[in-house]
Amino acid sequence: MRRSGLSILVLWLFALAALAAYAIGHLRVTTDLRSFMPPPRTPDQVLLMEQIGEGPGSRLLLLSIGGAPEAQLAELSRGLVDALRKDGRHFEQAYNGAFDPSALDDALLPYRFLLSPTLDTHALDADWLAEQLEQRVADLASPAAALLKPVLPRDPTLETLALAERWSPPKAPELRDGVWFSSDGAALLLAQTRGAGFDPAAQGAAIDALQAAFDALPVRGDAKLTISGPGWFTVLVNAKTRAEADRLGAISTVGFVLLLLLAYRSVPALLMGALPVLSGGIAGIAALALGFGGAHGITLAFGFTLLGVAQEYPIRLLSHRRAGEDALASARALWPLLATAIVSAAIAYLAFLASGVAGLQQLAVFTIAGLLVAGFTTRYLLPRVLPARFRDVAESRLLARATRWLDRVPRPRWLPWLLLVAGLAVAVRAPGPLWENDLAALTPLPQDLLLRDAKLRGELGAPDVRYLLVLRAEDADGVLALGEALEPRLAELVARGALDAAELPSRYLPSLATQRARQSKLPERGALEAALAEAQRDLPFREGLFAPFLDDVERARALPPLTAEQFSASPFGTRLASMLVRRDDGWLGLATLSGVRDADALAAFAQSTQGRARLLDLKAASESLVAAYRERILHALALALGLLALTVVVALRSLRRAWHVLAPMTLATVLVFVVERAAGISLSLFHLVALTLAAGLGLHYALFFERPVADAAEARRTLHATLVCVVSALLVFGLQALSSLPVLRAIGLTVALGVGFHFCLSILMARSAR
Repeated sequence: MRRSGLSILVLWLFALAALAAYAIGHLRVTTDLRSFMPPPRTPDQVLLMEQIGEGPGSRLLLLSIGGAPEAQLAELSRGLVDALRKDGRHFEQAYNGAFDPSALDDALLPYRFLLSPTLDTHALDADWLAEQLEQRVADLASPAAALLKPVLPRDPTLETLALAERWSPPKAPELRDGVWFSSDGAALLLAQTRGAGFDPAAQGAAIDALQAAFDALPVRGDAKLTISGPGWFTVLVNAKTRAEADRLGAISTVGFVLLLLLAYRSVPALLMGALPVLSGGIAGIAALALGFGGAHGITLAFGFTLLGVAQEYPIRLLSHRRAGEDALASARALWPLLATAIVSAAIAYLAFLASGVAGLQQLAVFTIAGLLVAGFTTRYLLPRVLPARFRDVAESRLLARATRWLDRVPRPRWLPWLLLVAGLAVAVRAPGPLWENDLAALTPLPQDLLLRDAKLRGELGAPDVRYLLVLRAEDADGVLALGEALEPRLAELVARGALDAAELPSRYLPSLATQRARQSKLPERGALEAALAEAQRDLPFREGLFAPFLDDVERARALPPLTAEQFSASPFGTRLASMLVRRDDGWLGLATLSGVRDADALAAFAQSTQGRARLLDLKAASESLVAAYRERILHALALALGLLALTVVVALRSLRRAWHVLAPMTLATVLVFVVERAAGISLSLFHLVALTLAAGLGLHYALFFERPVADAAEARRTLHATLVCVVSALLVFGLQALSSLPVLRAIGLTVALGVGFHFCLSILMARSAR
């Protein structure tokens, strides 16, 4: 390397370091998977996106503690719930069935008479009070006496316990030793996180805090904590994807380095050849920091994968250098075709800018900026820093024999058309649906985890993650009143076995009318005192013990009814707040359903409410969202394909030459589609991304094979460069095709097939034109 080249290299590395420092300092990496979800258009799709991230079902962790005696498990359950309730940073609520009489604060406690359904069927008269007080005498002789004594003077009828039971899950597990237990003897708990269910970082932090809280419990012994739920699955899938991507990336990187050493037999050339890709990656990150201020982790991972196209730019320069020719002259001769390939690839990724999806828009900006910078680095920096001494690859005897063999390969003009017709015929008769609309299929979980989740969900009576009953009214109180009106009819469906349970917003807060009706049944202080005195006659309670109870009833008689806004701000209000959604034209109430067995019966029930309620199938809403989004992406890709064709025609200034470049790329894309459909693979968004990447790679092959060459040596250099590009791409994406993760497998298989077809068809179709 000349001294001037060394100076340029030092300056370039300094500039890259400065740019990297800016990018790292200004780029915020996010993990919420909704960044890769299409923007919702219909009301159902809006609700779907809200529920995926913020809905109570998506933020619910299902917990069990086993492996120890029952008494120890109950103590661990109480200790863990206490720890989670104190952790307001990660958790909104934790439940284990334990009765906590101190949970209602002094301001909310008098409202228990308005919130509890007791007064709907009983009166605070002497007969009912006597029945309650006699029961308290029996309770005081039981193990629950220590828990009961502090609250007895203020709440002898145990309305707080009635509320605790009402606010527990609709189909709560069996209570033993004061906490929930499963049928096989494990303690059960529910924890609701603050972070979005689709945010691996937030869910991971909550799960780490949960595990730390469990590990800190005293006398834990051999007890084991088991976790399940959407947030847990999000963390598992994210970790598995990252681990497998890192492992495959490490293997492919080592293989790529060995390939380049074998191809060029020069460590300095290998190190300098990494500059364009390194520069493109840093430029892409800086573009994200400048344009978005943040980026999703998947954007960066996929971005560097898509930026793999740029590794072909230095390979072209290294392979096409002529003996005795300056690297700058080689770069200058290659630049017209290389620039066409760069611009064409950038145009292909413009389609993602029109998608409306934040993650794909970030991906487009990263990739386009990276490709352009990598290309200009190859053209203007790399020739100045490459070592002067190198081996002309055209001198390879093995390469000469390979070139002569390829030149003798028959190239019948009818063969591509036959492949096209046969391929389309196969695709029409291919098994399975054409498109994969089920988001869950992209991240399948091991069967044992799914079975464990189903078991825990059944034991805990946790809500179904697929169905919601959506109530509509003009205001929040209207939603509560509607819930009260529908509750008896839903109870009939439960009795008929259509579902196990329904959880309505009115379960937590009665309507204002119901509260006023109950309030009107509260007796005046004098009448209540007389009834209480008669009820406790001959019972071992001292006179004046229940004065706090009399005070609370008197306060409750004068209280204004509790509104949804006031209740949502209380410690018990988080569940209600998540079930009430404000819209410009009114309010929605989200009733969760458990154990749905007859969705048709629920749909018929909803239709009978004259539009006041409807059954929302989140799976159907997600499939419609994916289908609408895919249509938009396909339109954008069609536009990009048109622009790409126009670019190639303008650059080559010949329709015939452009045809010999675009035809192999188009046919190869069709054949990839045919092979995957023949294998019964339904295509997802990630297949479309991969097809775009494969088309960008294939365009390079066709462009350089179509290029007229001055002599046989230059043909050998073209073949050498293309073979190195093809083998490196097959190495990287072939490994991904073996992945156990559907997303990585979809990308790897699609690109590997595309690279193979593009290479063969470029030789078959483009070289035949020469």
